[in-house]
Amino acid sequence: MLTNNLSNRILIIDLDVHQGNGTAEIFQNEQRVFTFSMHGAKNFPFRKEKSDLDIPLDDGTTDEIYLNLLKEALINVFKIHQPDFVFYLAGVDVLATDNLGKLALTKNGCKQRDIAVFEACLQHQIPIQVSMGGGYSPTIKTIVDAHCNTFRVARDLFY
Repeated sequence: MLTNNLSNRILIIDLDVHQGNGTAEIFQNEQRVFTFSMHGAKNFPFRKEKSDLDIPLDDGTTDEIYLNLLKEALINVFKIHQPDFVFYLAGVDVLATDNLGKLALTKNGCKQRDIAVFEACLQHQIPIQVSMGGGYSPTIKTIVDAHCNTFRVARDLFY
C-alpha cells in the first residue's frame, strides 16, 4: 500500500492476546506505519518488541478495564497518527474461556471491543481491513460465535 502510494499513513491495531511483535519489528523504522498492540503482559512472546504503542495487560483483565484502556488509546492514536487506512487484528483469544489467553473478556466485551474500533474508523472516515485471529477456547462454538460477532458488528455499522 505504501509502495504504490495507496496509503500515506497506516495504523495497525493488534488486539490479539499476544503482542504484535512481528509488525512492531517489521515497521519499527517506518514512520508512515503506527503499530498499536494491547496484549497479555505475561503471555507469548516472552521477549516483546517495541510497538509505537504497547498496552500490556495483567492476567484476568476484565471487560471494563480493557474497554476503558482501548477507547482512550484509540482517541489518542487517531489524533496523533492521523491514519488514512487501518489494519485490525481481531483476536478472540482475549476471551475468559480461552485456554492460552489469560485475560477475562466476555463475548459481549469482545463485541464491544470491535464496536469501539469500527466506530473510531467510521468517525474518522477511514477504511479498515479486518483479520480474524486467535481463539483457543475448548468449545469451538465459543470461538466461532466471537468471530461471527466481529462480522455482525461490521455488517451492522458499515451496511
